[in-house]
Amino acid sequence: MTKLHVEEMTRLAPSPAFVVDLGRLRHNLTILDEVQKRSGAKILLALKAFSMWSVFPVIAQTLHGICASSPWEARLGREEFGREVHSFSAAFKESDVAELLTTSNHLVFNSFNQLERFRPMWEEYAGRVSVGLRVNPGHSEGHTPIYDPAAPKSRLGILHSEFEGKSLTGVEGLHFHTLCEQLFEPLERTSKVFEEKFGAFLPQMKWLNLGGGHHITREGYDIDALVELVRYYREKYDLEVYLEPGEAIAIGTGILVSEVLDVVHNEVDIAVLDVSATCHMPDILEMPYRPEIQEGYLPGEKEHDYRLGGPSCLAGDVIGDWSFDHKLVPGEKLAFLDMSHYTMVKTTTFNGIQLPHICTYEPETGELRVVRSFGYEDFKNRLS
Repeated sequence: MTKLHVEEMTRLAPSPAFVVDLGRLRHNLTILDEVQKRSGAKILLALKAFSMWSVFPVIAQTLHGICASSPWEARLGREEFGREVHSFSAAFKESDVAELLTTSNHLVFNSFNQLERFRPMWEEYAGRVSVGLRVNPGHSEGHTPIYDPAAPKSRLGILHSEFEGKSLTGVEGLHFHTLCEQLFEPLERTSKVFEEKFGAFLPQMKWLNLGGGHHITREGYDIDALVELVRYYREKYDLEVYLEPGEAIAIGTGILVSEVLDVVHNEVDIAVLDVSATCHMPDILEMPYRPEIQEGYLPGEKEHDYRLGGPSCLAGDVIGDWSFDHKLVPGEKLAFLDMSHYTMVKTTTFNGIQLPHICTYEPETGELRVVRSFGYEDFKNRLS
């Protein structure tokens, strides 16, 4: 996404709005398709990161399906993506399993307790739904505890010690997911630990899912090494290998357009925007992290320093501190960068604050299309 494209998207978009650059989306898919063709892997879209189903027809031309974390995500994938549906959750209700068995191709359990509790149900779907187990290699590469599935005392994945004395009858695949927005090297290290602990089970499996968190489309990712790793597992164990990134599909594709509503002063200049950390970008508070802004700089780099905050009543609704080469004025637009993944999927209507419009931008024609706008009824219908 070029600077000129960002400026044009910002100019054309209503505020607030998420805008997805279809050109950058196609760019990412081209890289992922290269990985699939060279390695033989099947890549899935993780809906927990990016569920903008209006662009599923574009993504489905390249990727083999979606991975879901709930019956609703699985249904969305089945209805709107139309290819493979792989489902996993830390735990299922009986009604969840009943529904997922009708919408999923793969169903992955997080414990032997759930595998056996629901065995009578999933065995009826043998040949139609492939059942797997999520394992925990016990090897952490996470840099942020809240997003580290392999952190101590994690509830995600089955430890190797739990396999002793357990039946794997009917289990056709293993799944591990321990990464978060990382390059290849953490996967390589994790893979070695995984194979040491669970490799003995692989000859009886049909597939292996290497999970998500792979920033395959980010600059610096060692694609050749990933291809080699996938080929290794496919050739040594005669397995189908899956990858299920979310961010890799959406990296660099989107911006969040905002508008300055007011500028106040309390020790520092504070610009109040029509976008909110708590409502629209909760990872800023949860991780935490500081997003990039087009033509925004670190405090002190430029002449005018500002703290940016949202319009909600939450005192901590602070997006962060930036500097600009000019004074901010009400009505001015700011563009937060790389705002496609883990943004739209996490928005809320806390305080009755407006949800951002959802838009696409076609760089080949310069057309910005408002795909969805939200109104009062969307807020009201979530309540009772």
